[in-house]
Amino acid sequence: MARLDFSFLKKIANVQKWLENFGDAFLGFLEDTGGIVVLFWKTIVMTVSKTPRWYSTLEQSFKIGVLSLPLVMLTSLFTGMVLCLQSAYQLRIFAAEQFTADLVALSVTRELGPVLTAMMVAGRVGASMAAELGTMKVTEQIDALDSLATNPIHFLVVPRFIATVSMLFLLTIYADLIGMLGGFLVAVFKLGISQYIYINRSFSALVMKDIYTGLIKSVVFGVIISIVGCYYGFKARGGAEGVGHATTMAVVVSFILIIVFDTFFTALFYFVF
Repeated sequence: MARLDFSFLKKIANVQKWLENFGDAFLGFLEDTGGIVVLFWKTIVMTVSKTPRWYSTLEQSFKIGVLSLPLVMLTSLFTGMVLCLQSAYQLRIFAAEQFTADLVALSVTRELGPVLTAMMVAGRVGASMAAELGTMKVTEQIDALDSLATNPIHFLVVPRFIATVSMLFLLTIYADLIGMLGGFLVAVFKLGISQYIYINRSFSALVMKDIYTGLIKSVVFGVIISIVGCYYGFKARGGAEGVGHATTMAVVVSFILIIVFDTFFTALFYFVF
């Protein structure tokens, strides 16, 4: 007797399994997108309609802003140094090393300052928010707040939201200055460019559009880090493993959204404004 060929049925089953997995992933994407948007809207409403808990906001500002200063300083300083070296290496071909200051100032203020600062804060603070709120969720502390007629968003999210947005704005200014300082040190002490020429070209190359472009990005990145971190913290389930998963997702999603919105705003400011 001829043997029956079931390979076609196996292929159909594999395609069906793939479609099921794709559907689950797509539904999860829609759920997370909707949840993040709803949490953002509720946070804005709570921030405007109720008086924030200022002591908790100041406490979060210290954790987010002051404790991030060394990390942001090291990242920005060495980024400015590397950017200056790489730029001078290419510009030397055209005997245009003096334009190194222009390139470093523009790159740091428009792109590298806000983006690298946001990524450092997302890795440090976003993970901390997700882990802290996730632990509170799995230990039913957030449910206890509900039972005491205390809104968890006003009590937990709003202080972190305000602190992250304001501190990331200030950290971006700090990162811009440190990044340009790193370029200045390399240009003056390694490349032999005059201090006066470097400083003059740095500030003459910058216009207000370059400065507020990076600062607007920093505000958007602060919103992303705080809302995403709090959302995945609230979503944590299943004990320690769930908290670990929520922390990982908060950092990964924050990084992706930072890159996506950075691309969007760069294109917006380039083509529209």
